[in-house]
This record gives sequence, structure tokens and C-alpha cells, in this order.
Amino acid sequence: MSNEWLEPVAGFELNREESIVTKEYQAEKLASQGLDPSLFGHHVDPSFYIGIGIRVGIASGISAEGNVNMLSRIVQHRPVVLGEALISKGRIVSVEDVPRGWRISTDVWFEGSDGERAISVPRVSLKPDPSKAGRRGAGERPAPVVEDTGMLKVVSEHRLTPQGTKGYSSEGNAIHYEMEAANLAGFRAPIIGGGQGVHFLMAAIWERGLEQVDLDIYFRRPVFWDDTIAVGVSSDMSAVASLREGKVLTEMKVNNRREL
Repeated sequence: MSNEWLEPVAGFELNREESIVTKEYQAEKLASQGLDPSLFGHHVDPSFYIGIGIRVGIASGISAEGNVNMLSRIVQHRPVVLGEALISKGRIVSVEDVPRGWRISTDVWFEGSDGERAISVPRVSLKPDPSKAGRRGAGERPAPVVEDTGMLKVVSEHRLTPQGTKGYSSEGNAIHYEMEAANLAGFRAPIIGGGQGVHFLMAAIWERGLEQVDLDIYFRRPVFWDDTIAVGVSSDMSAVASLREGKVLTEMKVNNRREL
């Protein structure tokens, strides 16, 4: 991709790209996070499509440098098999001027060979404006999913490392893997990508015998590449969240689910 990036505008159509998550790729990336690849059997962890959707935008000429995920959704219309080829489709829905820059809503989905949707991953992200550095405000903030973290049962803990983060993410947005870029963006250290953090929450769902089909995901606080995080679940599995010192980092609302 050239350095002549396109400005995001409402109605912009994303390229159609073939996307394949192989068994080897999934095993490598999940292992870099200390997660067991065998948990998902011969299916793809849907979390991958958050990052793949962002890369579709990059391939279409829309830069992701410095952008921060705010919220996303994963709708798994059906399980995707490792090695299966899907075709991406999507468009930029809206670009809103906010105090910190631009709030961008993007609709991305992936279709199988039958032309039917397999995975949908619409998202909202913040594209910071360097001239507005230090300002606060990025548009409407959805109500919290987890009102009281004390109601969650902690089911796992994970110690993140710079090496593990670099093993997962090495292109597209330097705030995830370069100290200088992260510092320039106002972070003390690189922050992990939203999709990277969702793997920990998705693993908690799969371990409990659920095949998640509709998730609302909210990225509440940055997760640094050297953080230690805990994952908590509600008793009815309607909410899952990553936590640091009792504060919610990323939370997931489970809209509906079915057993494997």
C-alpha cells in the first residue's frame, strides 16, 4: 500500500478481499498469548475477524495508524472452519467530528462461497486529530455492561508481554508495537489491539461450552503490552470482561448464544 492514504468518508466502499485463517496461523497467534489453540477445535476463533476487518480497510487505502477501537460487534452467523476462504465486503457508514478527532463507523462482513454472511464485525473507532491533542470527548459513550465487577467470577489471569504482543501484531498501527508511536499518541507504552484482547474473553466463553453468535464489545480502557489482566464472567454468562485492579478494560455483552 502506498503512503497516499485516502480520507475516510461516509459511503466509501471497501475492497473485496479473500481472507483465510489457517490452522497454523491460529495456533501461532493464540500461542503467542498463552492460549490453547485446541480450544476451538477445527473452527476459527471469531476474534480474528476484528483485526482482519481493519486490514481490509488498510488494503482499501484507509490508514489505521494511531486509530483506537471504541466498540465492535461480532455476529457469527455460522462457525467458520479453519482454512475456509471468506470474501470481505463493507463500507464506511459515517464520519463524525468529535473533540478528539473523528469518530468513524465501519460495517464489515465476510461471506462464504455460498454468498451468505458467515461473520459480521461492524465497529466504531476514533481517528485522533494531532491538532486536538489533550482534548477529551469522542462522542456518545454507551452505558456499561458490567455495573459491579464484584458480581463477576474471575476465571483466568493473563500476564501480557511486549514479546507476545509483537508476536501477535506487527503491522498496520504502530501504537500496538512501537514505544515511540505509543508515546506520541499519549500512552505510556504500546497498547494491545482490540482484537488481541478479545481472544481472552472469547476463550472464556468457549471453555464454558458456548458458541457465541452475537457479541457487543466495548473497549473502555487501554490495555498495555505489559499488563496483567483478569477475565471475569457473570453467573448467567451474559457478560464477560477483562479487568485490571478491579477496573473494566474490555467488556462483552452476550446478546444470545447456543451450546456447542
